[in-house]
Amino acid sequence: MKATITATNFNFPKQKNAYHGKVRDVYNINDELLVMIATDRLSAFDVILPKGIPYKGQILNQIATKMMDLTKDVVPNWLIATPDPNVAVGHLCEPFKVEMVIRGYLAGHAAREYALGKRMLCGVELAEGLKENDLLPEPIITPSTKADNGSHDEDISREDIISKGIVSEEDYIVLEHYTQSLFQRGTAIAKASGLILVDTKYEFGKTKDGKIVLIDEIHTPDSSRYFYAEGYQERQDNDEEQKQLSKEFVRQWLIANNFQGKEGQQIPNMTEEYVASVSERYIELYEKIAGQEFVKAAISDINNRIEKNVLSYIENYFK
Repeated sequence: MKATITATNFNFPKQKNAYHGKVRDVYNINDELLVMIATDRLSAFDVILPKGIPYKGQILNQIATKMMDLTKDVVPNWLIATPDPNVAVGHLCEPFKVEMVIRGYLAGHAAREYALGKRMLCGVELAEGLKENDLLPEPIITPSTKADNGSHDEDISREDIISKGIVSEEDYIVLEHYTQSLFQRGTAIAKASGLILVDTKYEFGKTKDGKIVLIDEIHTPDSSRYFYAEGYQERQDNDEEQKQLSKEFVRQWLIANNFQGKEGQQIPNMTEEYVASVSERYIELYEKIAGQEFVKAAISDINNRIEKNVLSYIENYFK
């Protein structure tokens, strides 16, 4: 098994605290910077799977960095620098406690809910007669609450977010506008690569001066679902599965092995062959989404590599 980074426990200069998420570990430096390390952990159905995926963290970090650069003219973001292939450094922000999910097609979670007979998703009414992977009349925003350490994200409506004081109406209007703008740009970027951006999620935060910015990842295969554009309509007309680029293939493997993160279910065994196949799939995702060849970083001593690069960046930043 190739080297992976599945846990971090760094102690950087001026470090205030650290937060360990499902995939990313975030270090607060001097209440000024956030150092976000994309690990090789694999999460599905809000459960962290037992084995890391080689190069996954690098792939997610580099796609997110590229996409933030391609969207910064429409929505401001938190990013300052990427001192290591697995690391992004940005402005300290107070995150909003919602994930802004936007869907252009009936797929994934929305399709599963629809198949159960539900026609209302996060306060948005869905038309009758849709089938899985159909294009929706217009993109819909279906937010979810952000889960703390392992608990499940929950669907929530715009009305509940505002009435419960999770986000003020004034701020939520900005989040909606930014979500729609990013999805429009992401759709155009995907189209240029022969892809369809099916659905995605965005996270936002506020800087110290009260500016709302995009944070975390954007348009990665972990946060987004892509279809291949070529043959989409033909496959849909013939009731065939769509050829897609996303983490959905991991979810489907888990479902086929009787696991959906529910109580009492056992995570299936991840063989070395399966882990290698997931790594190869992520590299394929990178090359298609980013439109360039993936260059593997050295991973024989990945923890020390990351620590060395972050220490160098912090030292220069606070000179």
